[in-house]
Formats: sequence, C-alpha cells, structure tokens
Amino acid sequence: MNFPAELFPGQWYAVALLPWLACLGWAVWRAPWKRLGRPEQLHVWAAMIVTLMLLWSMKAGVKPGLSLHLVGATVMTLSFGPYLALAGLSVVLAAATLNGAAGWSAFPLNAMVMIAVPVLVSHGILRFSERFLPPHLFVYLFVNAFIGAAMMIMVTGLTASVVMFLAGVYTWDYLFTQYLPYMLLLGFSEGWLSGMAMTLMVVYKPEWVSTFDDRTYLMNK
Repeated sequence: MNFPAELFPGQWYAVALLPWLACLGWAVWRAPWKRLGRPEQLHVWAAMIVTLMLLWSMKAGVKPGLSLHLVGATVMTLSFGPYLALAGLSVVLAAATLNGAAGWSAFPLNAMVMIAVPVLVSHGILRFSERFLPPHLFVYLFVNAFIGAAMMIMVTGLTASVVMFLAGVYTWDYLFTQYLPYMLLLGFSEGWLSGMAMTLMVVYKPEWVSTFDDRTYLMNK
C-alpha cells in the first residue's frame, strides 16, 4: 500500500499535503502527551512504533503501489487513542520512507491513506461499539480488535484502490481482480494478530490500553 513517488502525477501529492498537515497538527495539539511522561507508557509507545517499522518492512507485491503489509493501526488506536496513534504511525511511515519504501514527495498521500484512514476507521468502530453494543469484554475484543482491524485493512485497501483508479494508475478491473481480493486475506491476518495482541494486553497489562476500563467491561458481568 506504499505509493512510490513516481506513481502519481505531482498534483496528487500537492493536494494531499494540506489535509495531512491539518490532521497531523490536530493530532499533535490534542494528543495526551502527559501520558508518555510516564516511562512505562513511553516505552510501550516506542516499542509499538519499532514493531510496526518491522511489520511495514515485510511486504509483498508485484507492481508499484500494490504492496501488501500489516498496518497495526487498530492496536495503536485502541492502546493510545487516535491522536497518539496518528503521531506514532507518522514516525513509522517516516522510517519506511527513509528505508526507501517511497519518496518524500509521496509522504502526504501515503499518510492520508495508510495512517489517517486506518486510525479513523479503528476509532469509528470503537465509538460505534461503545454507543450501540453492550459493554462486554467479548464485544471489546471481538468487535473492536478482531473485526475492527479486518475492516480497517479492507477500507484502507479500497481507499487506495479508488485513489489509484481516479489517478489513472490502474484500471478498476485490474484492481478489482488482482488487488482487492487479497485484502480479505490480509484483513483476516490483521484481525487475528490484532485480536491476539489486544487480548494479551487486556488480560495481563490493561493499564497499557487507554480505551479499556475494568469497571466498564468486567465489573458485574
């Protein structure tokens, strides 16, 4: 899902710049940075960033822009909230860009598709479950972590496909038959790993998960 610098016309990268700066500025302004003032929380946040750097470096693909890799946005969002997740994933993308995954001119467009959209979807599913579903541990883990991560991957893949189609990079028939079907497989993998990671943290280290509250999901159940 990384877009190389030469894949799109230059105006696409320019158009993505202002929305991305707005998203990043809003996240930096609203992020609960005081939480990272606690050494344990900072270490967990940094460890997630390093882990995702490794995951983003392990990708498969045969054509530019059609690479597949795990994203990890759901775990990051559930653990630290959308603002710190967006900031942390920005560091991950910067590291991937430095590693040659894409040029710096493509950074804003990559960030909008691979960071802003996944974090928005993950946070939106969390808010939906909090409002309309019963506050149960199974709901938190299965809906927010497993299903949420799978849906996040599929929506991200669909967004990337629409962007490439509108830019005339690939035809819709090619994307629909040669790229989008693999999002189902990648979504299952992302959902399974995210669900497993969140289950371990909720059971053994619930203080690492800012969106989880024992009193809400466990007491009187």
